[in-house]
Amino acid sequence: MFLVRFTLLAAIAVTGFVTLGALAAPAQESDPVELRIEVYGFAGFHVLTNRTRVTASGDRYSVATDLDTRGIARVFVDLNSHSEVHGRLAQDSVHPDKYHGDVRRNGTDRHYRIDYGTDGTVASDQTPPSPALHSSAAVEQMHGTVDQLTAFFILERQLAQRGTCRLVVPVFDGLSRYNLRFTDAPAETLSPEGPQHFAGRTLACNISREDVAGFPVDDANGGTYK
Repeated sequence: MFLVRFTLLAAIAVTGFVTLGALAAPAQESDPVELRIEVYGFAGFHVLTNRTRVTASGDRYSVATDLDTRGIARVFVDLNSHSEVHGRLAQDSVHPDKYHGDVRRNGTDRHYRIDYGTDGTVASDQTPPSPALHSSAAVEQMHGTVDQLTAFFILERQLAQRGTCRLVVPVFDGLSRYNLRFTDAPAETLSPEGPQHFAGRTLACNISREDVAGFPVDDANGGTYK
């Protein structure tokens, strides 16, 4: 198992990926992995349900994630979302083809679609629209990026193959443009405690986000976690 250290907002993005190392080897047949992860906050309050399905078969992969806030967390963010990406696997790389995200937060609906060209070009649409994302400067900054689901899938492959978190991934999530920087954290040995039932040694990663100027940032939603 890989344990990723994160803030609560980062947990919304990555918690569905922390046990997916079995899918990391490129170009192999794998049964789909389906996870349901419950996230608990301070004093044991239930704050989030994450359902994630990952498939890697031959040279193709897909990741789908559904998120729902629970309990007292809904007082602050009432969030329901579905996001999904389909793409291609190469020996040492991952290439998304299409990503879409549907988000309902505090009664407001947003929709995101991203198409990836084989030359690294990125085309996106948002509802409601964001004209700033269609400027030539924004399009240039999007070149060579991946979606946030693929970013953490890339991390999982590297952890399984090399045992290190050290990685920087350029991300465009349909609204914001940023780099995710992963670094190694001290390994830990867990024992079952509260809702956490895993026992054993873990690999841990620190995560930092580096925003690229000129793009919208959805601070209320962390900008990334759709």
